[in-house]
Amino acid sequence: MPLTVLDPAAMRARYRAQGLAETDLEPDPYGQFARWFGDAAASGLHEPNAMIVSTADADGRPSSRTVLMKQYDERGFVFFTNYGSRKGRELEANPHASLLFPWHSIARQVIVSGTAERIGRDETAAYFRTRPHGSQLGAWASEQSSTVASRAELDRMYAELAERYPEGEDVPAPPGWGGFRVSAESVEFWQGRENRLHDRLRYVRTEGGASAAAGWRIERLCP
Repeated sequence: MPLTVLDPAAMRARYRAQGLAETDLEPDPYGQFARWFGDAAASGLHEPNAMIVSTADADGRPSSRTVLMKQYDERGFVFFTNYGSRKGRELEANPHASLLFPWHSIARQVIVSGTAERIGRDETAAYFRTRPHGSQLGAWASEQSSTVASRAELDRMYAELAERYPEGEDVPAPPGWGGFRVSAESVEFWQGRENRLHDRLRYVRTEGGASAAAGWRIERLCP
């Protein structure tokens, strides 16, 4: 069967006429995120908490991957990972990170720039207890981002853990696994508009600002 070659330059989507005005915004980005996150979930979007996390190593070489946001509040956005993973190692060397929520089906994006730090072990343990049993075992079985000889080897490690911690038994959080909280320095809300004249409104933390309304200024960016 001949290969079908698609032309990405010919792929065009029509965006909505309704936009985003400064008067529509909440006083701080976390309130605005809560509103848009609710809209994304209500739209039926698959995994609206999926976000692209971009990090860079000490030499500035970037890397990106999709992870699931598991908590957010005025302190920042939280995800969980093996601290020995590539993103974990890079954040230890360079705490600056970018988060992107790509809500394509509703023509919206949220882009967060900020710094990451580990959350407390009590917070990690509390979240770990809410994970399904299989996911708890998976966190122990996978030395994330390291090489493994085969899929069979990974399955063997999981099977050994399943025997050690049968269903219904408490599984402790791995010591090298936990959460990062990204505290926002800027948050951009992107709304697709007709003729590629998109609305881009960005909250920027002011000098010495906190999460209160007085700690943020709002600026409009050209599309």
